[in-house]
Amino acid sequence: MKNAVHFGAGNIGRGFIGKLLADANVAVTFADVDEPLVDQISHKQEYKVKVVGSECSVDTVTHVTAVNSASPAVIEQIIKTDLVTTAVGPNVLDIIAKTIAQGIEKRFEAGNLKPLNIIACENMVRGTTHLKGEVYKYLNQKLHNQADMLIGFVDSAVDRIVPPAEAANDDPLEVTVESFSEWIVDEQQFKGEIPQISGMEKTDNLMAFVERKLFTLNTGHCITAYLGNLKGHQTIREAIEDPEIRAEVKQAMNESGEVLIRRYGFDKEFHAAYIEKILGRFANPFLVDEVDRVGRQPIRKLGQNDRLIKPLLGTIEYGVENKTLLKGIAAALKYTNDSDPQAVELQQSIQQQGIAPTLAHYTGLAADSAEVKQIEALFNQL
Repeated sequence: MKNAVHFGAGNIGRGFIGKLLADANVAVTFADVDEPLVDQISHKQEYKVKVVGSECSVDTVTHVTAVNSASPAVIEQIIKTDLVTTAVGPNVLDIIAKTIAQGIEKRFEAGNLKPLNIIACENMVRGTTHLKGEVYKYLNQKLHNQADMLIGFVDSAVDRIVPPAEAANDDPLEVTVESFSEWIVDEQQFKGEIPQISGMEKTDNLMAFVERKLFTLNTGHCITAYLGNLKGHQTIREAIEDPEIRAEVKQAMNESGEVLIRRYGFDKEFHAAYIEKILGRFANPFLVDEVDRVGRQPIRKLGQNDRLIKPLLGTIEYGVENKTLLKGIAAALKYTNDSDPQAVELQQSIQQQGIAPTLAHYTGLAADSAEVKQIEALFNQL
């Protein structure tokens, strides 16, 4: 049986990547800082996943244990593991990089020269390449060449909606996920043998799939949240079942989709069907996904390489329609949430600096550009 260390034992870690690995007969050791969660997983060594689509099923995930990611135990696991995966969120990748570097050093010291592949399964473009840069900052310079030969840093695109779930049946480990999942990896970046894991698809053109997911699922999801927030909807399902919002979200995904069609040669009809499938996923009656969960961290979502601005830049590049994407960005600027530091910071910037300087600062768009002027006009109309 192969072994994997998976950083992040939260809902996504357990319900998505951890489950796929365990289903493929990989023994998974979760690494997390949540001590009670670690204790529960290492004690029970199994948990339930409720999979909801057109119907519901409950699967039991086995072959799992857990260690504290801040303890020496995780280093011991990296020394002997076959695979390292993450689902910690983009901001935490930089924090775990030092631990991974220490694990690689100890692995080499222990004489384990078998290839090790590391896959960051995060909502970010080329997240594993970013993680590699952070790991190499902590890795002894003398080991860089050896790491280049033996450690594969494999970029991936991941897609599965895993909303926070209340503990079902008083079971804090049970998690609910949608039936749809997509985990696509760059087959060119592996070292040694590529593991055969059902549900992990290999491609030699990862960026096409990274951007397809970013420009469709992520773009549509956050615009649903921001437009839904403006109309007082509490959940993504409520928002997408509002006919006006659904039409605008679909149009925004059509606009970003035109970029994908031109950039990667996606088939128009196939991509239209992909958009419809995603709209259906947002309306899944079994998933209770809060607008505030999807809308949180608006500054990150307004980044130059993220789900709102990157597709917009594509529409500018190809000279195609973008009025609904612009409206989605304006709606993001309207997002208020006192418990979200980024939402608070964004509102403070708008009050103190104004719309154009705020957009220029957070998105990289030129303050005097036609797009910024249009976003400002839409902001004032919303």
